Amino acid sequence: MMAVVSTALRVTSLLGAVTPRAAGVGRIRMVASVPTVLVPIADDSEEIETACITDTLVRAGASVTVASVMDGRLQVKMSRGLKVVADEGIADCAERSWDAIVLPGGMPGAEHLRDCQTLTKMLKEHSGAGKTTAAVCASPAVVFAAHDILPASATCYPAPAFKERVPDWSASSVVVDGHVVTSQGPGTSLTFALKLVEILFSREKSEEIAAQMLTTTA
Repeated sequence: MMAVVSTALRVTSLLGAVTPRAAGVGRIRMVASVPTVLVPIADDSEEIETACITDTLVRAGASVTVASVMDGRLQVKMSRGLKVVADEGIADCAERSWDAIVLPGGMPGAEHLRDCQTLTKMLKEHSGAGKTTAAVCASPAVVFAAHDILPASATCYPAPAFKERVPDWSASSVVVDGHVVTSQGPGTSLTFALKLVEILFSREKSEEIAAQMLTTTA
């Protein structure tokens, strides 16, 4: 029997609050914003990568929304049969601004992400604005390369069919080129997620989360 996993992973607590003091004084404590992250998924997306991305970023304090690109369907069947229920459909996320959009891989999940017109428009606008745009496994080659989002230096799953779509393919487990972050696959997805924590929060936060998870950063 296949498991059904709910991905209601949002963090709603504020790290700070506006606190006026006595009347007439108006002393205010700064508000620390919570980074917002969109993780689009589809039928046959890779479940290890999806879990590493969402789990690690939530541990760090990000507000993560998992969005299905499958028309009219929140529940998707992942690449190894795990069923995941997304928080929202991609159309419900289209008009919102995100600090990061992060794509898991998996095939043909990456092709479903590539072919979603709503997600394509979002990715182009998001990347065009210089915001953190990230992908792992097949998605850098299948999605980013198809939509001219791939930077000069990148990596992806090291199969010839994918590598040939990444002109300056790197053997590094995680590659950061400007605002675009790419990684290789299930085994590198935890390091990939920790690099996103470093970018969205700080190196110190990334190391803190890595220590809690008994692993190391990139």
